[in-house]
Amino acid sequence: MQSSFSLLHSSRLTTLPSHGRNLTHNIKFRQPPISAVAVSPPLRPPPVTHSMPPEKVEVFKSLEGWTTQSILPFLKPVEKCWQPSDFLPDPTNPTDTFFDEVRALRDRTVDLPDEYFVVLVGDMITEDALPTYQTMINTLDGVRDETGASAGPWAVWTRAWTAEENRHGDLLKTYLYLSGRVDMLMIERTVQYLIAAGMDPGTENNPYLGYVYTSFQERATFISHGNTARMAKEGGDPVLARICGTIAADEKRHENAYSKIVEKLLELDPTGAMMAIADMMRKKITMPAHLMYDGKDPKIFEHFSAVAQRTGVYTAQDYADILEFLVGRWNLEKIELGLTSEGREAQDYVCGLAPRIRKLQERADERARQMKKQDQMPIAWCVRGNSGRSHLVT
Repeated sequence: MQSSFSLLHSSRLTTLPSHGRNLTHNIKFRQPPISAVAVSPPLRPPPVTHSMPPEKVEVFKSLEGWTTQSILPFLKPVEKCWQPSDFLPDPTNPTDTFFDEVRALRDRTVDLPDEYFVVLVGDMITEDALPTYQTMINTLDGVRDETGASAGPWAVWTRAWTAEENRHGDLLKTYLYLSGRVDMLMIERTVQYLIAAGMDPGTENNPYLGYVYTSFQERATFISHGNTARMAKEGGDPVLARICGTIAADEKRHENAYSKIVEKLLELDPTGAMMAIADMMRKKITMPAHLMYDGKDPKIFEHFSAVAQRTGVYTAQDYADILEFLVGRWNLEKIELGLTSEGREAQDYVCGLAPRIRKLQERADERARQMKKQDQMPIAWCVRGNSGRSHLVT
């Protein structure tokens, strides 16, 4: 689960990237108190909690049989799942053979651009914060895992989804470690800070909002990992390309499951589901790693996001594309039956939002083109690696 990029909007970090603006330029920050960065969310009004009316819980109870039949099949049996070791040097080989495999891995990464590793590390850190994401889903009323090992289908899905996602961070972290191109200590600190900080996606313990969020989020990660796969192939590392492509395929499968849940909610409760979609889009989809911190740079998430925008791994255009895709997938423009006046208002807002996002991005891109190029600033994840180049982002 991942992707990852932000814009400050009404004191809220959002998926919209930093309008192409290079936030890594000529910026100096005093290190803030660790406790403040590690555990405090961005400043905003007090969060709303438990916003779903109690009677709506029955909607999700009534869907338990449907979930078993229609959602759990999106999971794969463990025996049929790939595992990180399928892609990595085999430590059970003789020492010389293992070292040769590691050397080959490091040689493949030599010509990958420095900025590629900034984005790959950010994606990996986001994937590695899975305890936070499982916890968030288990705050949702009506679908949470009440015991930690509940046999209910919603709980089974959440645990098994987490288990499948867990492989992503494990694989990317090991590959990055062996590559020698990154500072693992800084990465590990960033992961610890992120898990301690948590996340606040604005889902209000409400599964209507929660499943809209995950539908959008899983498609964003599918796009991001797909683009890092393409870049790895172009940069001469077909193994890393296969790794990122395989992770992207998982994200696509998970996206299909979450989108199917929202599709069902639109069928059963058109107004409730439509208003939930509009609510999340008004808030903007906050990426799961928006509280990222490395112990030094309080704006590292913005800097990472700027690199992702510049390299084309994930952009504001992708944000608009995802929204348009979901509007089409859920057939939002054609829903009529069951919509109240509030539902129709939400429908108009959601269906007309993507063009407005694109216009704002065009203006921001033009402003970015007029900015003067300034000094470079390093991101602490990056080190002087196999290529002998200093890993700076501009």
